[in-house]
Amino acid sequence: MRLKVLFTGNNKDIAVDTSARLEKDRGYITTICPPDPDELKDLLETVFPRVIFICVGNESFANYRAYNVFSEAAKRNECFIILIANSEDEKLFMKYSDLEKVTVFSRPVPIFSLYQKLIKIEEELKKDGYMGEPDDWEKEPAVFFDEDEPEKRHILVVDDDPEQLSNIKGQLKDFYKVTLVRSGDDMFDFLEKEIPDLILLDYMMPDMNGSRVLRKMRLFNDYKNIPVIFLTGMSEKNTVVETLRELRPQGYIIKPAKKADLVAKIIEVLG
Repeated sequence: MRLKVLFTGNNKDIAVDTSARLEKDRGYITTICPPDPDELKDLLETVFPRVIFICVGNESFANYRAYNVFSEAAKRNECFIILIANSEDEKLFMKYSDLEKVTVFSRPVPIFSLYQKLIKIEEELKKDGYMGEPDDWEKEPAVFFDEDEPEKRHILVVDDDPEQLSNIKGQLKDFYKVTLVRSGDDMFDFLEKEIPDLILLDYMMPDMNGSRVLRKMRLFNDYKNIPVIFLTGMSEKNTVVETLRELRPQGYIIKPAKKADLVAKIIEVLG
């Protein structure tokens, strides 16, 4: 079973980066949520995350109190809490939060140690039978497939702005499988492993902008037919239009995009 992981906290950069890495390296199902107690409680009761990352940074007192919605589940070992913080934020967290069973990782996150901890958590959850979808917390439930429910189409989002990545994933995750990467190089690394149904490609990125990425894609038979929609700011719109005429991607979206406009454009391309 794939481990379900919830990310919250004010440090969106850490949440997005770590979420994307865990999806890519370990195949986890990740969700990112702001530190709102009602939203966190709802996700806790509907998504059933087994590991909760709290990525703190410049938190308000209300945020620290919001994380207490995890207290009872953590006490019952239904979820594991991992705090990512610097030393000052860690002290504030311990002062204002009521959470007791917390594993702390200091920034920058030592990824090898983090993976070792997650492997131990997986082993403990498997031993207790909590790796699958819970039904009154029974042991490993049977898996059923609804033949009428189509598999979600896969969207790869390429953007160097972690906040944009987080926003887009939040807008699309109910309708599509969403993978996030931060650069053109990361995108090509991903394409070596899996071909998505569509790529949302930021036009203005350092090192390799969207135009260069699309030109390079066209050099590979395996990649040249993947639909591409540019993500662009209003200031680059005219430049993107010129690129549309030359390279003929499937269109563009002005950032920040409204959810309805973004989904409508994807439906226009994919059906």
